[in-house]
Amino acid sequence: MAGELTIGRIETFLVPPRWVFVRVETEDGAVGWGEASLEGHGEAVIGAFEAIRDRFTSHDGRRIEDIWQIAYRGGFYRGGPVLMSALAGFEQALWDLKGKAVGLPAWEMLGGRVRDKVRAYAWIGGDRPDEIESAAAARKGQGFSAVKMNATAELDWIGTPRLFDEVVKRVEAAQDLGMDVGLDFHGRVHRPMAKQLAKVLEPLGLLFIEEPLLSENPEGLAQIAQMTATPIALGERLYSRWDFKPFFERGAVDIIQPDLSHAGGISECRRIAAMAEAYDVAVAPHCPLGPLALASCLQLAGCTPNVAIQEMSLGIHYNVGHDLLNFVTDPEVLTPEDGFLPIPQKPGLGVTIDEAAVREAAKDGHRWRNPIWRQHDGSFAEW
Repeated sequence: MAGELTIGRIETFLVPPRWVFVRVETEDGAVGWGEASLEGHGEAVIGAFEAIRDRFTSHDGRRIEDIWQIAYRGGFYRGGPVLMSALAGFEQALWDLKGKAVGLPAWEMLGGRVRDKVRAYAWIGGDRPDEIESAAAARKGQGFSAVKMNATAELDWIGTPRLFDEVVKRVEAAQDLGMDVGLDFHGRVHRPMAKQLAKVLEPLGLLFIEEPLLSENPEGLAQIAQMTATPIALGERLYSRWDFKPFFERGAVDIIQPDLSHAGGISECRRIAAMAEAYDVAVAPHCPLGPLALASCLQLAGCTPNVAIQEMSLGIHYNVGHDLLNFVTDPEVLTPEDGFLPIPQKPGLGVTIDEAAVREAAKDGHRWRNPIWRQHDGSFAEW
């Protein structure tokens, strides 16, 4: 067993296009990496690390659960996207640090492997069926067998047959290539239209419909869940087990999507997944982020029985020009094959970060902000 891993230095990096990487170094020079990315709020997360440094420099980095509890509860104010993202990146780095010290992947320290690989999906864009077909073909060429796309760009309270026909044609364009499809509503659609659209989509056999309503409307989500056989997914905007609890109790969700860089890290998402298992709910972690976030998700998949599928963003869309594989020296660990991602076998998070590449990319940092969408009448629309 490794001796004490006394934390000597905690660094953060704003890495383009929109990531926050965390580097923890011990007084003896051992290093662990994590990812605290919170899209559009990177500077706020960086600021939250001032308290983390003050509290945990000189602490034993092996005591991950004790550190988590103090970081979560010890500041009196708790929860929310900024604090939980900072805690997530720090906690991931501690698992990486400890795993490297004892020569074990995080999944081994968390109970051992339950699977050898996990199915993966990626996002595609396009408004017309031909655009969807082209994007789905590109993802198929990257090794995916499943994709996710926006449900609709039209955001009215009530839909029309013409609109529904367009949605169906876009889904079928991807399915015709042999791809399974999930649809993301982004919480943009109001309840009357969400009810209509869920009914129209049911015969298509979708993987899931994501955020048919915003998670701040659990009673409406529970109603829609009773109306459709299509699995309902949500959770990227929930940050702790306490945030997920009411959705389990209401039977409002079939697939939860905690983000391991937003929801307190590997150990908290493991607890969330265990709660979900008790309600027979599947887990599909949200991860359109960087390599450390994805590696952390794969550690969770390695030891968690109800993980069903894993999101990743490879090479196109959000990460254009800054592919997540550019920052690792072992890209095969994060590359899908025949629709699946392998469970990493190396110690810690299982990926090797190119530190020089991270430091070079972080020189200019980033000021990434969420795009603003508007409905056709000019009013604001949800991302």
